[in-house]
Amino acid sequence: MKKINIVLHEPEIPSNTGNIGRTCVACGAALHLIEPLGFHLSEKAIRRAGMDYWKDLEVHRYLNYEDFVRQNPDAEVFYATTKAARVYSDAAYGDNCFIMFGKESGGIPESILREHEERCVRIPMIGDTRSLNLSNSVAIILYEALRQSGFEGLRVPDIPSFLTD
Repeated sequence: MKKINIVLHEPEIPSNTGNIGRTCVACGAALHLIEPLGFHLSEKAIRRAGMDYWKDLEVHRYLNYEDFVRQNPDAEVFYATTKAARVYSDAAYGDNCFIMFGKESGGIPESILREHEERCVRIPMIGDTRSLNLSNSVAIILYEALRQSGFEGLRVPDIPSFLTD
């Protein structure tokens, strides 16, 4: 099964992080949190959004971006941003890749994006739409990475007979 790592750079909204954590558990992905966080991990909003899945989540925390880089020196990181030229579905997500998302109010800092411009990806949107909800963006790109490996290792439920008749 392909291993995917979701990285949140300074997330601010606990319910988004809870939703993302739940999605990571459902997909076998690890969640990496770069501080400072805009909330405490013990907050009720995270537990409510993550439901009872949070206990099954593989979570890694870092003091800052430099700490993340230091602890993951060979990481293949993709940077999700509205400022990228390349569409997320054009990237090839390898095994054990990292997909980074920025904080809700400002995204990933431009200094990081400029340093890794060739690894930046975006989700297409219409008109003057600034961005999508963070948890939705994570789900869109995470599932594309999983699709590229044929959803290997993910459970496919039995199809009810009323849907196949």
